[in-house]
Amino acid sequence: MPPSNPLPPKENALFKRILRCYEHKQYKNGLKFAKQILTNPKFTEHGGLTLNCLGRKDEAYEYVRRGLRNDLKSPVCWHVYGLLQRSDKKYDEAIKCYRNALKWEKENIQILRDLSLLQIQMRDLEGYKDTRYQLFMLRPTQRASWIGFAMSYHLLGDFEVANSILDSFRTNQMKGPYDYEHSELLLYQNMVLAESGQYERALQHLHKFESQILDKLAIKETSGEYYLKLKRFKDAEAVYEGLVKRNPENVMYYGKLLEAKQITEPDEKYMENLPKNGAFSSDPSEEKQPASALLWVFYYAAQHFDHKGQTDKALFYIDAAIEHTPTLIELFIVKGRIFKHAGDPVSAYQWLEEAQAMDTADRYVNSKCARYMLRAGHVTRAEEMCAKFTREGNVKMRAVHAVSEARDARRGDVRQVH
Repeated sequence: MPPSNPLPPKENALFKRILRCYEHKQYKNGLKFAKQILTNPKFTEHGGLTLNCLGRKDEAYEYVRRGLRNDLKSPVCWHVYGLLQRSDKKYDEAIKCYRNALKWEKENIQILRDLSLLQIQMRDLEGYKDTRYQLFMLRPTQRASWIGFAMSYHLLGDFEVANSILDSFRTNQMKGPYDYEHSELLLYQNMVLAESGQYERALQHLHKFESQILDKLAIKETSGEYYLKLKRFKDAEAVYEGLVKRNPENVMYYGKLLEAKQITEPDEKYMENLPKNGAFSSDPSEEKQPASALLWVFYYAAQHFDHKGQTDKALFYIDAAIEHTPTLIELFIVKGRIFKHAGDPVSAYQWLEEAQAMDTADRYVNSKCARYMLRAGHVTRAEEMCAKFTREGNVKMRAVHAVSEARDARRGDVRQVH
């Protein structure tokens, strides 16, 4: 309560317990303590704190207004009034209430923090900077005070001041051993440097404090980005090749790797350079690749375009692969799959039959061929194919099982195509 109208020791102790209950969201207990104060005839006009959190909003507003009528200089009532306005998303009104509270209690940490949160939400960056400065002066030893103060300049675009504040905090306040929060602080400072456009300086900062930054993946990803910005493509290529090996499923790494290799056109996906230079790029110093490299590039490209639904391109590259190595069974299976996805089950089964003829003892290829036969309506041929790997007398059961599998597979294929 304000100095102009303080509570007696007993009521003041109860009031502090109300505050603790409010902070711990023990609203019912807080309301009980509030009622104990309000039963005293001298304090029946004072406002309550927890009614709003219990869904009794109208009562909460009424109690706060009664409290303000009793004493307009009460920072507690103005603060609570601001909290009610904030809960109703009346942010401008809440800010006015906080400022009124600060007129009577300028160094109240909690009110200043609540004010700063609303200022940043309303994009009042200058006001946010002033409030964070007050908090910084009141609590100069707290990490949050330094970071909040630096962030206020960062958001205003004054990167040098933000960086100098973070540097001062790091050199004057931080002592080892270094924890995860310190690591995140260093990454934040690095981001400030990068956003100022000083990529070389940011890269040096990253390498200098590498041992204190616990997020090693962030170091690699960030350094790779800086190398690209600085056009140090060889360094960037080495970083992203390592990242691709670490996580081959991250699509972003492949895009960055292509950028590092300075490959901008899709037709440069190695197929032009391999026949001419025997390497993935036109750089004479590039490591030479084995003859099979071009085959697997064609193989991958065919499946890539098939996945994208570009059947003509898929067939072009699988035909190129077959011409390169006509004895590889996998190529014929892929070609059959391309026709299957294109909605041509007859051509699909014919190419699987070609694959099966190349290795008649391969159970996988035979089973695959039988399923493709069933899709094309050649049930008898499928039964004959299944009979090669079943005992005499069990042909029909095996065929029925194969038909069932084929139907299930066909449903899956339809889902994939759609």
